[in-house]
Amino acid sequence: MRLSTKGRYGVTAMMDLAIHDNAGPVTLADISQCQGISLSYLEQLFAKLRKNNLVEGVRGPGGGYRLSRPADQINVAEIISAVDEKVDVTKCSNQGDCQNGERCLTHDLWTELSDRLYTFLSGITLAQFVNRPGIHELAIQRDKINGRFILARRQAEMLNQNRHQQSN
Repeated sequence: MRLSTKGRYGVTAMMDLAIHDNAGPVTLADISQCQGISLSYLEQLFAKLRKNNLVEGVRGPGGGYRLSRPADQINVAEIISAVDEKVDVTKCSNQGDCQNGERCLTHDLWTELSDRLYTFLSGITLAQFVNRPGIHELAIQRDKINGRFILARRQAEMLNQNRHQQSN
């Protein structure tokens, strides 16, 4: 299975929102610049993410997008499915007509792999991934490089606050 850019970019954009969740709404232009994803492509992805209730738009000054529910309630498989990506490694799209209209010898193997892959991705929430070691620091670094100073500052403040709370 090869994950297309829809799935990769959808997860990347959602990670960006999750990382900056405490800093307020994030514009698609910010995500585009920082993550290297074209703005028009992000607009298409976010229409699907919004339709699947994974993000919500905030209008007006300071507007943008934010997660529609807490990051610990959104898993990677949901995001991939929302952008019309399938977690399927079968040749036949799990139809069972892999070889000249018949089921191939390895169909069950690929079906089971697809199921395990989906289960694996379903078990990873945005919050779990965001809280992996080094993710916040990498995000702050990328924000600074790409001129997202306000978000970088807010994120650094939140990171320092969390560290201070953990040390007490």
